[in-house]
Amino acid sequence: MNRNIRDRYESINKRNFRSALINFLESEYKILGSRKILSMLSEDIEQLHSEFHPSGSEVGIGEIVFRTTKDDGQRPNYGKKTEDYNSVTVTLPLITEEDIENRIYYRNGNKNSNYKHCQKREIQTMIRLLESAKDQGGLLSGAELSVLLNRGLNTIQKYLKAYVKETGKIPPLKGYVMDMGSLPTHKAIIISLYEQGFSPADIVLKTSHSQDAVDRYIKQYEQIRKLIRKGLTETEVKDIVRRSMKVVREYIALYRDLHENKPEQS
Repeated sequence: MNRNIRDRYESINKRNFRSALINFLESEYKILGSRKILSMLSEDIEQLHSEFHPSGSEVGIGEIVFRTTKDDGQRPNYGKKTEDYNSVTVTLPLITEEDIENRIYYRNGNKNSNYKHCQKREIQTMIRLLESAKDQGGLLSGAELSVLLNRGLNTIQKYLKAYVKETGKIPPLKGYVMDMGSLPTHKAIIISLYEQGFSPADIVLKTSHSQDAVDRYIKQYEQIRKLIRKGLTETEVKDIVRRSMKVVREYIALYRDLHENKPEQS
């Protein structure tokens, strides 16, 4: 093919977002230099734009595109801003056909039946959102659930506790997975599963916690359990394990609850 004709056709592909961005950086911001570097920078910006603004054809009916914290094993640090954590764009199934069917066909005249049904339905939606985000590498917070479900934070906390109480499972909420939460049964479920003979790997799957978090809980519990069996006091245990009295008492309470009326083992 004649080179002149080839250039005319190839120019069509050059009228894209990336080329426009390179030109914009050069003309408006006077960023001059290697075309290769500018091309790489523009490619990264284009990818970031696509991530934040996916094509409408990729989003189904009832789904919502949402930007949330990335589940990459990062730990919370005091003073670290939300925007400093890695994030990821996820597509969440906010409304499903089943949700609509439940609203159409549900009929019950019992006292408080509508309230109970509404709570059950919203808990199901909450867990669906949490699990969907987790499957896509994201972690939703309580505040994000509050916005998505249009419910107050206290209501979201009540739903989370009700779910844990009924199922014995820890939902993959950001605060729980990153170990920021204060759920009363947070440690209890992990240690209870450990005492039942579940392996750390199985506990990770059941609780949506990282392997490091599960191993840390088990190690702390094992240390304190051995000291309790030796007859040491709370203060003595605290001094040896170098943990706060609050944490020590939590583990001691767990040990007593799990071993009440059971014979001691050496």
